[in-house]
Amino acid sequence: MAKQLTNKLNPWLIVGGVLLALIIMLALWLASAYNGLVSLDVQVDEKWANIQADYQRRADLIPNLVATVKKYTDYEGSVLVEVTQARSAWAGAKTPSEQQAAAGAMDSALGRLIAVAESYPNLKANENYLSLQDELAGTENRVKFSRTEFNAAVKAFNARVRSFPTNLIAGMFGFAPRESFAATPGSETAPDVGNLFGDTTK
Repeated sequence: MAKQLTNKLNPWLIVGGVLLALIIMLALWLASAYNGLVSLDVQVDEKWANIQADYQRRADLIPNLVATVKKYTDYEGSVLVEVTQARSAWAGAKTPSEQQAAAGAMDSALGRLIAVAESYPNLKANENYLSLQDELAGTENRVKFSRTEFNAAVKAFNARVRSFPTNLIAGMFGFAPRESFAATPGSETAPDVGNLFGDTTK
């Protein structure tokens, strides 16, 4: 009798074992998919923080830039105001979209300041400008690099969020595609700060 009962239970034990194994595998996959999304999301945040730091460093250089320009220009008040306002807009921006818009405005304002500087040879030869050249040029290179890294991180994250079956997990836990850093029209490339100071290699 016991043997017959055991024979009857064996198929159910096998089915139960298989189901348990499948549940464990599904749970492991869910955990892995969720953790992968979290990791990519954190990377995007880290890359965005790098952009913020680089732009903030450039914003911190603007007061010195404006002060120096004021000493050598007579009729460029509107450009200086624009640069100062762009810096203030960056400081007041809270959301990523606001910060991107403020960064674009800062790019445009610095571009116009560069054009102004071309009309003042004495300004370009000023010692303060020569010392600022390396700082600004280095900052622009970091900004460009940070943008590229951020956009690459966003691309990787968005690909994972949209791919099946990970998109099911993303939907369950609220992972939405992130926006890349799109340069505003006219600021696709960083301002050529080298022109602001002239070619110091000659």
